Amino acid sequence: MAGLAGNLDHALKPAMTGAATEEEQLRQLMVRYQGADPAAVEELVRRLSPALLRFLAGPFASGSDAEDMLQDCWLRIHRSRDTYRPSEPLLPWIFAIARHARLDGYRRQRRLGAREVLVAEIPEAVRHSRPEEPPARRDMAKFLDALPEGQREVILMLKVSGMTLEEVARATASTTGAIKQKAHRAYATLRGLLTKEDDHVS
Repeated sequence: MAGLAGNLDHALKPAMTGAATEEEQLRQLMVRYQGADPAAVEELVRRLSPALLRFLAGPFASGSDAEDMLQDCWLRIHRSRDTYRPSEPLLPWIFAIARHARLDGYRRQRRLGAREVLVAEIPEAVRHSRPEEPPARRDMAKFLDALPEGQREVILMLKVSGMTLEEVARATASTTGAIKQKAHRAYATLRGLLTKEDDHVS
């Protein structure tokens, strides 16, 4: 049986295929969105929300927190839609907004957390009411959550959202070289974690 480490690229392969064609379709939808086409809005939300939700979720955000951040993200996109320039790639513009929504969401959680009394143990009813994720997805999410936030962000943009190094650099106001370095470090960390998991299983 192939080890988890050998399946890294398959497990993290982009959800979007045919990147150039996909980007052009998304760009056209955004232009129609700017022109107040409700069908374009619905299609953009349908196509981008899964990747955005994975990007917004993390070790510090519950499922409901991530969904709240996603709603906030789409509100920000809606308010800023006229600032998008159709000559530019769409995904870096979208994910730059998503980064701000996530940062504000994390700050909000910290403020709320400081005022809340922590529960020592999750009540049994709540624990069993949460839907179970498929084991492979749950394991990969666990490994991604172990990465430093900057590396996790890069991997999600590159491998889940299918963005290029240049697009990720633009979305994060960074350089291509810095993004490439973060990606290499993240892959090294993930391979180490997956190899350790393989050794433990065998």
